[in-house]
Amino acid sequence: MVFVFACSSLVCANMEMGMSGAAVQRLQYMLIDAGYLSDGADGVFGAATRDAVTRFQAAKGLDADGVVGTRTLTALAETGKKKTNNSAQNIWGKRRMIMHATAYSAQDPGNTGITARGHRLKRGIVSVDPSIIPLGTKLYIEGYGYAVADDTGGAIVGKRIDLGMDSNREALRFGRRNVVVHVL
Repeated sequence: MVFVFACSSLVCANMEMGMSGAAVQRLQYMLIDAGYLSDGADGVFGAATRDAVTRFQAAKGLDADGVVGTRTLTALAETGKKKTNNSAQNIWGKRRMIMHATAYSAQDPGNTGITARGHRLKRGIVSVDPSIIPLGTKLYIEGYGYAVADDTGGAIVGKRIDLGMDSNREALRFGRRNVVVHVL
């Protein structure tokens, strides 16, 4: 997976410890893809992210200061391109598909907060059509993270997926969009 950073998305600023947001989350996904971060992509530039950046910078011969500027982002993007270009198969798993995604939460009206498999609905739980993705399947969803197919829904038919969120507000903010789903 290769993320492209434009100046408008970062306002041409460095990323460093204490920052948070979508740009930091994209950075974290790049670090995960490069093999330097394993804690997940929560969008918060904390100690684990800083340590991953510092290790990456040192390995690439950059100033290992833990601050992400243009040179570090360019090196990360090049690492992602090489990994994608050198792989004849899907690097994440067995298959990849584009699905139409919506989001939901336990706080949504009429929702019991319990999935079809009996688990508590939270981020990382997704609703799928079991004829497309069997329940219990582990997934990686670009822009969302790792997930488990654990729920079904009447409107979730075919290549549709409903992403579990921790709050109704977060689900509404997600809206509707197409996502790339990797079956692990």
